[in-house]
Amino acid sequence: MREMYLFEYVNENEFKKLERSLKKYNMLAFKKLYFEYYPSLKDGKFLGKLIATNQEKGTVTYELKLPTDVMFSKVHGDIKLTYHVYLNQKTVVLDRLDPFDILSEGHQSELETYKGVMISKEHSDKDLFKINLLNLINKE
Repeated sequence: MREMYLFEYVNENEFKKLERSLKKYNMLAFKKLYFEYYPSLKDGKFLGKLIATNQEKGTVTYELKLPTDVMFSKVHGDIKLTYHVYLNQKTVVLDRLDPFDILSEGHQSELETYKGVMISKEHSDKDLFKINLLNLINKE
């Protein structure tokens, strides 16, 4: 029998909220995360970019970019999962999902969309400006 890595969380409640928001607003990223990336992590195949190592604690930290729409990525940033692997304990600690602001806001209240992209209620003018600017650039 092969050994599986266990999942733990830095802050489980907050992480689950962000996961639910991701499921609601970006199903492609959620499906890849849940059905492809999580099973790989449990099997010990660590995905993403190695961003830190700690020899004393025996940990490595990875950042995994999730697939998303190009417009969403340009307006809000890439969707990234940051996780830590404790090699000695065979444990993967899920740290955070980014962009934190839009995902946590999406969990708290229903977000509107403009031309297929989520609009933050706090920064709606800024998001609308970015979307319109990107559309103008793409037309040329």
